[in-house]
Amino acid sequence: MGKVMRSLRGAVAAAWMLTLISCGGGDGSSSGAASGSTSPATAAPNVASVIVDGGPTASSPSINTLFTSVTLCVPGSTTQCQTIDHIQVDTGSYGLRVLAPVLALSLPLTKASDGSALVECTQFVDGYSWGPVALADVQVSGETAASVPIQVIGDTNFVTVPNDCSSPNPNAEDTVATFGANGILGIGVFEQDCAGCDSNAANGFYYSCPQTGDCLGTTVPIADQVANPVPLFATDNNGTIIDLPSVAAPGEATMTGSLIFGIDTRTNNASGTQSVLTVDGNGNFTIVFNGQTFNASFIDSGTNGIFFSDSALPTCTESSFSGFYCPSSTQNFSATLTGLNAVSVTEAFSVENAENVASGNPTYTVLPALGGTYSNSADTFDWGLPFYYGRRVATAIENHTTAVNTGPYIAF
Repeated sequence: MGKVMRSLRGAVAAAWMLTLISCGGGDGSSSGAASGSTSPATAAPNVASVIVDGGPTASSPSINTLFTSVTLCVPGSTTQCQTIDHIQVDTGSYGLRVLAPVLALSLPLTKASDGSALVECTQFVDGYSWGPVALADVQVSGETAASVPIQVIGDTNFVTVPNDCSSPNPNAEDTVATFGANGILGIGVFEQDCAGCDSNAANGFYYSCPQTGDCLGTTVPIADQVANPVPLFATDNNGTIIDLPSVAAPGEATMTGSLIFGIDTRTNNASGTQSVLTVDGNGNFTIVFNGQTFNASFIDSGTNGIFFSDSALPTCTESSFSGFYCPSSTQNFSATLTGLNAVSVTEAFSVENAENVASGNPTYTVLPALGGTYSNSADTFDWGLPFYYGRRVATAIENHTTAVNTGPYIAF
């Protein structure tokens, strides 16, 4: 599989933070959901409330970023617990990552095979996050998983970053302000974040860090890798469904919806007549747009726009909107999505002028027609959170069976 975070980050503009990976900013840990976020839904134990809003830092609000609340406990404890709001929900990554500045618990750290601390490098397109692996009991709504390996980003006890972690892009994203959220809940189609790390020490993810001396790349048994917590739930563990309302252009100030755990495990997550697209070992499928085939394409709730290469679309001229599209008028398109199982679906979408939307709607955080270039690969069409608006999108985890297929697949 590829690097954990496949979302991008954007630029600060006016009162916005156009964070293409939308991750948060602020000091937002609490004993419950913070002001501006929603408390976990109580209608069913497998349903959590989610919200699209500006995130934990009012001075640099996020756009098209889906948040929920997660409760962490010291393994085995029912009293040493903390609920953290504004954890980004990301179907394009795998594993729970929490920013150290918002974590009030003292969690046990995981050790590498040589007895040193196990530390992970999480690489983004425009930066990296660095921090140790720790164990925590994880609860989201009524679903729980025990002793889950998570990453604690920005732990000040681990400040020496190996060059092969920081050199691809030297921007450290290890504070809430730079990360864009209080953490990220990676619930994509895979169970762990690094296939092959159990046998390859030069994996670029995991390092053994002694108290003195350099951190060195290390192999990590699968059981010790940062893990997608969903397969570790006792029930409702074969995938997730994100259910969001529709929104008309240019957008809205906020939006609330549901994160549903399990597929075909209860009446509230039953498969219907939706299209099922299986994906490859990288979570990708094919999208055809304007006669161009994008073979490394994906749907990702952790990306805050629709990103693809189209030389006919003008990009914005203001530096703070660099990389975003700014057509003179709204452009209406369609694209055909095809899974490995040859199931094809044609979907419509629009791209608006990002600069005009920003200046005309400074309080909006829900923007259904935000688009930009995907500069990291000409073969990729990254359909971010706008794809989820007005849909019920299922993400089935690898090797887990539902009533309609076996993961990995997406369905909508």
